[in-house]
Formats: sequence, structure tokens, C-alpha cells
Amino acid sequence: MMRATSDLTVRRVVVTGIGVVSPVGLGREAYFSALLAGRSGVGPITRFDTTGYSVTIAAEVKGFDAHVYMDRKAARRMDAYAQYGVAAAVMAREDASFPSDFDPYSVGSFVGSGIGGLDTFYEQTRVLYERGPDRVSPFFIPMMIPNMAAAHVSMALGLKGPVSATCTACAASTHALGDAFHIIRRGDAVAMFAGGAEAPVGHIGLSSFAAMRALSTRNDDPERASRPFDCGRDGFVIGEGAAVLVLEEREHALARGARIYAEFLGYGMTGDAFHLSEPDESGEPAGRALRRAIDMAGVAPEDLDYINAHGTSTPLGDVMETRAVRYALGEAADRVMVSSTKSMFGHCLGAAGALEAAATILAIVEGKVPPTINLDNPDSACDLDYVPNVMREAPVRYAASNSFGFGGHNASVVFGRHEDEPSR
Repeated sequence: MMRATSDLTVRRVVVTGIGVVSPVGLGREAYFSALLAGRSGVGPITRFDTTGYSVTIAAEVKGFDAHVYMDRKAARRMDAYAQYGVAAAVMAREDASFPSDFDPYSVGSFVGSGIGGLDTFYEQTRVLYERGPDRVSPFFIPMMIPNMAAAHVSMALGLKGPVSATCTACAASTHALGDAFHIIRRGDAVAMFAGGAEAPVGHIGLSSFAAMRALSTRNDDPERASRPFDCGRDGFVIGEGAAVLVLEEREHALARGARIYAEFLGYGMTGDAFHLSEPDESGEPAGRALRRAIDMAGVAPEDLDYINAHGTSTPLGDVMETRAVRYALGEAADRVMVSSTKSMFGHCLGAAGALEAAATILAIVEGKVPPTINLDNPDSACDLDYVPNVMREAPVRYAASNSFGFGGHNASVVFGRHEDEPSR
């Protein structure tokens, strides 16, 4: 196996593995098939009694058995978000056919989370108040802190290279992908397991977002509750899950005969410097992040075929993103396909960007663009081509994915077909 080096060469980065734990399916194939079919993963919450809650729906992960991916002792010491992250990483390793004889110091883990072990925090706080301080679990802190998905991935896979985590709200996993991309480009690793994980569907997660009036209250029609860019949107649907991509230095991937899904071409990030939770409605800061990713990719705005939107189904956010795309692409915005896969799996917070990057890459591979479902009455302020309700077969050469987080964190990434030489 090749070892990381440290010279001034800028290395090319490719995607060779995809692992997914999502509300619409486990694994790459089930996940993307569900998206193309326009199948919603939103339904009544089954995990706990929602009596008295103003919101009773969520996009829960279904059929997940942690013990398929890790031993029981390890699983007991992880919050659900870390279990999802490890499972996605194990899937990604298998999908990439990643060799077992790698130099452990040349491969790392970068997994973001917006919240970390929120349910563990809630449960152990209950233990403190109901049973006393000496009954709080000694594993409380290691289960709760948001870096532990990255740490557990490194331990599960034996990765001793760069290991880190981002905690930038709903932009966390896109930032993790971008930071891992740069780690490989500068030669600090030959491969990175990068993405995000989140498990906020619980008492405190649901009630806190509901208190902010951020969530849809369409409890009687859950599958139609998440409706980005539609006039009837009334907030996002809380979701959960994880996605991890295997990013590799291109020559390393070619030398081992890896299947290459796409090339990672560009990454941009900005800050709004505006508000705790509301976006800058002008769209300029978010648009600049997308334009920086496009410029780094070395492609023209008119070359971009598809954007997987942040598209949360919130009144302010969807209008802002429309303006951001127009700011970044100019006249080319009228021809780019844009869709929000959150219409199907809700808003998975810090895991959303990685889940959406996976969908973006698979759209390039398959030449099929997932739809924005529930887009029945488009908002006149959201006037792009949102691929309404039915997936579209179309060649996708270059594609982007956007993520925006509370506090004004903006991040965009651009991928392209591997066989196409990037115009640097």
C-alpha cells in the first residue's frame, strides 16, 4: 500500500465507497432506490409515547440492528448516533473493497455530528434527578460527546491517521467531507472515512425543535409533511441516520484497482454572521460557498448539471437557497436541476450533508436525479427546476450538494464523473 507523503503536490481525490443508514433504507442500493422511487421515510414516531407533544412524526431509521456491524459490548458503549456512524463506515469499507493490509497511519476518520449523543444526555440527566449522582453512567460523557462517532469508526476499522470531527450543526458532515478532502489533497493521508451521523429523534430533540417552531405539524399526513419549495411547507421533519464515504487519493485507488464512483472536485465554506437560527435571506453568503466550490472544481457555472439542495421545507430557508443558487450560477441557474431529498428522509441534521452527498454521487453514476416529492404547489419565490415528484433520467457530469447550519454555517461540495478530466 502507498503511504502518505508531504510535498507540495495537490492530489486528486476520488470516492470509492458509500455506506448509508437512513430512514428510507440501509445500504447504498436500498437508499438510492427508495429516493428514485420517491418513497417517504416519514411516519408516526414509534420509539416513545408522543402524547402531549405538538409534533408526533419523524423520519426514523427502521430495521437497524447494531450487532450486525459491531459486537454487543461495543454497541452498549455507544449512543445510537455513533452506532449509525460505525455501521455506515463498515458498509463503506465493504463497498470500497478496502484492503486489510493498509498502513494504519495513512488512513483516517472524519465524521461530523451536529448534536452527538442527545438521547444519552437526556436519559442520564433523568438518572441524575431520579436516582442520584452516584447512579450516572461512567460512559455518559464518552457516549454523549459529538466526536465519538469519528473515534469509534477509527477504533472499529483500525485507523490511526488523521481522526477528527466537526460540530457545525446541519453543515457538520459536509464540512467533514471537505476537511477530509483537503487532508488527502495535501498528502496527510491516502484515504479517509468521512461523513456524518445523528440520532436526535427522542424526547428532548423533538420537544426542543418544536419549541422553536422549526418542525412541521402535519401530524395527520406524515408522508406529505416534508415539502421543500412548496407553498404548503410549514417546517422540517426531524430525521436520523448516517452516511460515510471512502475518499481516496486517486493514484492510490487506481493502484489497488478500486471502483471509482466519482471525483471530489471542490469545496467551499462561508459564514452568514447574521442570526442564531435564521439564514441571511439575501442568499449571498450561502451562494458564495457554492461558487467557491464550483471555482475550486475548475468548472463553469453552466457546466453544473445538478444540485442536491439543503431544501429543509422551511419558509425562510428554501427561499434563501433559491437566491443562493441564483447568486452562484447567474443565468445558468435556470437550467440546472435542483432537488431536495429531505422531502423523503426529513432533516437528519449533522448527518444530512453526507447523506445528500451520497445521493449526489449516485445521481452522477446512474444518470438519474432523485425528485423533490410533495411539490404540488410551488412557491413563486422558489423558481428553479426542482424535479417535482418524479425522478428524472438525465446525464449528470458535474453536481453539487449544499448544507447550511444554525449559526450561519454554509458549506458546498462539487463532484464530477471520474472519466472526465477536470479543467483546472
